[in-house]
Formats: sequence, structure tokens, C-alpha cells
Amino acid sequence: MDTDIEQEWQVAVSAIEHYAYCPRQCALIHVEGIFEENLYTVRGNITHERVHSDDGATLRGVPVHRGLRIYCDRLGLVGQADLVEMRPEGPYPVEYKSGRLHRTPAELQLCAQALCLEEMYGVAVPCGAIYHAGARNRREVKLTAALRQHTEQVVSAVRDMLRRGYVPPPTDNPALCMRCSLVDTCLPDVVREKPRLRGVQSVLFRVHDAEEGDA
Repeated sequence: MDTDIEQEWQVAVSAIEHYAYCPRQCALIHVEGIFEENLYTVRGNITHERVHSDDGATLRGVPVHRGLRIYCDRLGLVGQADLVEMRPEGPYPVEYKSGRLHRTPAELQLCAQALCLEEMYGVAVPCGAIYHAGARNRREVKLTAALRQHTEQVVSAVRDMLRRGYVPPPTDNPALCMRCSLVDTCLPDVVREKPRLRGVQSVLFRVHDAEEGDA
């Protein structure tokens, strides 16, 4: 990184997927420090733990690193890669997901890992893979120039959000909220409806004032 300020606002690789899924979710986790578990996060944690705790130093005859700490000083990225195959042509990251299908958010996270590995090992990482544990299949992802540009844009957006301490409004896609473990903290339906939000705030303040009066 170029400055001490940039060092202070390093972006976690995991935040890339969070932001791509929902900027508000990313802010609640990485700005507010809030995280709650649900069925999907527990499944994900179990999947990651299985990969990281496996003692195997090779996979199908290829040397591998499990739970590898990664970084990219140029972008101020830090994180951990689930599994990196050390192929003769260079590192090949494999991101493990518990579900059956993960698209853009997971691909951006994978690309961020590749950018870290390129800086760490000084070689090109043209592709990687996402392993879908639910379907038990591996999908290769080509790390195109467009995907790399998109990834760097998300990194910049996350860093700006961290610096500002900004929590964006809820997503316009309620379907995303159904799988989110933070839905009870986020209160997307309440926040989307400003009159309802003002009503909730007024009730909270009245309760607070009453408690102070009773003290």
C-alpha cells in the first residue's frame, strides 16, 4: 500500500462477497461488527472447517495449501484461501461453498484471492474454481479482465464504506433477505418504510425517556 492510511483500512477478502451480495450486510459485519448465525452460515462454517482441517498435503496428486493466509499490498487486501493447488504453472485457488450455486459474489471473492496470489507468487493466475459442496461439483471460473476490474471496483467501494463508517440502506431485492442471518438486526422492511421507521424510533425514544425518569 502507498500510505499509512491505506494500511489502516485494509479490506478482508470475505468482505468482497458480502458487499457483492448486499452492501448493507457487508456494512453490518465489517463496519458495525455484527454477525449472527443461521442455517446457511453454520453450513458454510462446517464446509470451511472440513477443508481447512484436512491433513492431506496433496489433492489428486497436486500439492495444496489449506487455509492459506493471503494478501495483496497493492489493493490492501488480506484474507484466507480455502484451498490453493500448487500446480506446475502456478497457484490455482479453490473456494468452497456449502450450497449448490454461487455466482457473482463468489466469483468476485475468488478473483480477489487470485489477485493476492499473483502478488505473493509473482505469477499469473488466469483461473480458479468454486466447489459447490451441496451439489458436489467443481466449477472453473476464468478470471477475465472484466471480472478483475469489477473486483477492484468492489474493493474500492468497501474501503470507502469502511472509512466513512457508512451503513447503506437495505437491498431492493427482498429475496436476498430470506437467506441472510442478519435480517432481524437489519430490519429491512422497517427501514424501507420511512414512516414506519419513524414510528419505531419514536417508541424507542419514549421508552428510553421513561426509564430515565424512573431512575
